Amino acid sequence: MRAGYITAIATALLLTMSASASEPKTNENFGEFLRDFDYDERRAMKIGAMETLRLLQADRAQLVDIRFKEEAAHYTMPVALHIPLNELPDRLNELDPDKVIITMCPIYDRAAIARLYLVLNGYEARYLTDGMLGLMDLLRGDRAREYY
Repeated sequence: MRAGYITAIATALLLTMSASASEPKTNENFGEFLRDFDYDERRAMKIGAMETLRLLQADRAQLVDIRFKEEAAHYTMPVALHIPLNELPDRLNELDPDKVIITMCPIYDRAAIARLYLVLNGYEARYLTDGMLGLMDLLRGDRAREYY
């Protein structure tokens, strides 16, 4: 299962990076990214719910919900900008390049794909390891006091 997940992410990234000739990134950029990948990058790619809330409160981050439209129709998070993963390449102009872009989805699989796409396009980006569900759980009931 893990190998299938990694293959799906790599395939999606290669397809999105080569989808448009006008985009500055190429498959070689992905190769360079992999060659330079180390423990520091592994740490830098992830962010937890509590740190996300701190960055949002300090206006240093932009939270992006990358779920499909059908998913977002059932519930939304007002603090997040909704850009479905399959629309991300065409909607980069909606992102603030001066902020950390934090991608999220219910778990984190698509958020990791979105994060890598953003990094390869020059953004400082991280994915929410707790997923949207973890963030919502943190903001529920007594646990929300820690944030406020």
